[in-house]
Amino acid sequence: MEIKDTVREKYAEAARRAGAGERACCGSTCGATAPGGCSEDPITSRLYEAAEIAVLPREAVQASLGCGNPTALAQLQPGEIVLDLGSGGGIDVLLAARRVGPEGRVYGLDMTDEMLALARENQRKAGVANAEFLRGHIEDIPLPDGSVDVVVSNCVINLSADKDRVLAGAFRVLKPGGRFAVSDVVVRGPVPPEIRRSMELWVGCIAGALEEAEYVAKLRQVGFEGVRIEPTRVYDVNDARAFLGGHGLDVDVIAPLVDGKFMSAFVRATKPHLPPV
Repeated sequence: MEIKDTVREKYAEAARRAGAGERACCGSTCGATAPGGCSEDPITSRLYEAAEIAVLPREAVQASLGCGNPTALAQLQPGEIVLDLGSGGGIDVLLAARRVGPEGRVYGLDMTDEMLALARENQRKAGVANAEFLRGHIEDIPLPDGSVDVVVSNCVINLSADKDRVLAGAFRVLKPGGRFAVSDVVVRGPVPPEIRRSMELWVGCIAGALEEAEYVAKLRQVGFEGVRIEPTRVYDVNDARAFLGGHGLDVDVIAPLVDGKFMSAFVRATKPHLPPV
């Protein structure tokens, strides 16, 4: 099974769980170890302020599988047009829509029918009119060139097998001076090959994560400037035990090898302005 098919299958199941009132999860954090069927995930837990999510449908919060809060860090302004790559159950789209106000607009792009259905229902419940959910792949963004002010994403780019195409597409749809502002899992230093080979860990946002310098290089290669990667949460050996467990790996051996190497980070970059005529 291809990576994309595996990701779609796992996130469809996450949408079904959220729609049933359970907390969505992926990887080894799914189980019967906590209320709602999932133990707390060191990557996806405790990302949003209580006041932010209090105004959202419960299902939008339950479906959240991100690793940060990009709509807050992106400093969205009223009237801006925003694209969320891999919008899932819609939590970041709904938050962004409130930040840009009625004169702005937010697009959510997702390939999973179950997530799109959940997101649209969450939009209806939240009464948000300035948002639209699009079906498609983040490697092939169905929007015109230079049509958005900000591209956000929350722990989704690492899931793609063709990150160069994702980043090039983000650059294409941004207006000159537009901002790339995503939360993603990033790696510092080499990772044991057993992790990279695990499909389950890819779906769980670990195996497909780019190394920090490689992420910077790829963004610059497609034309971005002002690239910065700012850690928001660095995972220690105990976190590593949590997200590596249940995949047939020797956690006692591998977890110490990745202590402090995986991190959630805010990745910033800017599309250059057009040169003066």
